[in-house]
Amino acid sequence: MKINTKLTIIFLTVILLPIVLSVLAYFIIGFALTWNIRNAYGNDSIRFSVTAAPTESYNAITDDYYDLLVKYATEDPAKLDDKDSLAFVDEKLQEVSAFLVVKKNEEIFYVSDQAVSEAVLRRLPEYGGETETQRFGYYFDDLQRLVRQIDVTFTDGATGSIYIVTKINMMVSEAMVTSILAIILLVLLLTSILLTLWLRSSIFRPVNQLKVAMKSIAEGNFDTPVTTGEKGELGALFTDFEQMRVQLKATAEEKLEAEQNNRELISNITHDLKTPITSIKGYVEGIMDGVADSPEKIDRYIRTIYTKANDMDRMINELTMYSRIETNSIPYQFQRICVRDYFSDCAEEVGLDLESRGIEFRYRCDIPADVYIWADPEQLKRVADNIISNSIKYRNGENSFISLYIYGEEELVRVEIADNGKGIGNEEYEKIFERFYRTDVSRNSSKGGSGIGLSIAKRIIEEHDGRIWAGPGPENVGLTVHMEFKMHGTPAKTDVEAEDVKGLVKIEQMIKNTTIGIRTGAEKRLQEFEKLVSEKKAETAEKAEKAEGERDSGKKWYDRKGKHKNE
Repeated sequence: MKINTKLTIIFLTVILLPIVLSVLAYFIIGFALTWNIRNAYGNDSIRFSVTAAPTESYNAITDDYYDLLVKYATEDPAKLDDKDSLAFVDEKLQEVSAFLVVKKNEEIFYVSDQAVSEAVLRRLPEYGGETETQRFGYYFDDLQRLVRQIDVTFTDGATGSIYIVTKINMMVSEAMVTSILAIILLVLLLTSILLTLWLRSSIFRPVNQLKVAMKSIAEGNFDTPVTTGEKGELGALFTDFEQMRVQLKATAEEKLEAEQNNRELISNITHDLKTPITSIKGYVEGIMDGVADSPEKIDRYIRTIYTKANDMDRMINELTMYSRIETNSIPYQFQRICVRDYFSDCAEEVGLDLESRGIEFRYRCDIPADVYIWADPEQLKRVADNIISNSIKYRNGENSFISLYIYGEEELVRVEIADNGKGIGNEEYEKIFERFYRTDVSRNSSKGGSGIGLSIAKRIIEEHDGRIWAGPGPENVGLTVHMEFKMHGTPAKTDVEAEDVKGLVKIEQMIKNTTIGIRTGAEKRLQEFEKLVSEKKAETAEKAEKAEGERDSGKKWYDRKGKHKNE
């Protein structure tokens, strides 16, 4: 049922029900009064009309005696001089709470023994009153007496009046009864109207506001707040809808951001994969066309092709990792690792690679051998590789160096990876960890990269319950990336086992959170990326195989040419 219909029913109920009840009460009270009057006057002829027209009803009690006296006055005036006759009529009147008074020449000729009030005798009207008023009587409200007057002429020619005085228990005018009923109905009507208006303003107006707001939200406009000044249930309803609007807006913004990121990701993939593919294609064509006319050139071309293929493989791996991070599907393998041993191994591996590139590597570890952290060695290595790769890309010519410094601070392990490369502005220190952010606005293809390496690093560090941030490099040259982890204790501590239990609980919780975090579309996206990886790897392998074949073919040709020349 609609609220409009409900309010209409309420409005009609508020009006009609009180009216029906009022009328019912009026009749009940009226019949009760009529019953009481009948008992008081001993007259069953009194009808319910006494409540609406009491004068006529009280007159009806004495009508018979009134008509009898009128008959005496017109047909047998001698009886008016006979006090016995008058006493007979008076006796009958007393049976209905009335009595008789007769004036002759303005003097009291006969008075009933019931006329105990001198005030009544003094206020009797004079001879010659209005005929209609005489018939229906004069009512003295303060004395509660109804007086009916009959002007007569006695047998001796004297004039006078006969008065029938009735004792009244209740007298309400018809106009008053009508007015009271009208006022009651008017009050009920006004009350109903005011109540309905209040209901409309307190229910309909907020509901209409909510309807407009929901229509706006349905049309995709999430910026209009859903607010009201109402309290109680309606206020709570508006609050719930406002929270829903905020959540829908956040979801829409996240969806829009995700779509933007996907478009940017596709653009990045297209650009970053196109560059090495173009290079590979060019070097292969150079081999096929005989541009590489010496074994050294062919070897250099093939090495370049191999390097570009590795760059493609690395970028595809980054995109796969990014997809897994977005879907919370990275299978972390946390374990208790020794900080000094772990980073010493990393430093040895990284140092060899950097030396081959002509970059100086500096390593220093001030952590004791008995300090441990909880971490996934593989993912932690990925973080270091991403940061160092970023430093390599943006190194500044010759005399470049990259440093790895590990030290302790209270209950934390601090790791700093610094370089003396190009560096960035102060306003970009936080932005470089955002997805797809590049300090190289022009996207110089020589730098390569997908722009997600540092964002992956940040996400992994946060999953380790750690913190990562960037700052200026040594002597304000280059860039320094800071990381910190919570110490997991040392073997010398007595609470190692307890710490291990806590760590295992934490691992279990993280695995559980990771499992819960996998959403419905995650597998689909992962399959798409893995398919892309497989296709690109297959394409790269095919081209590398083809290039290897061309190399062998070129070498055979070169060997034959040399042999022929010797001959």
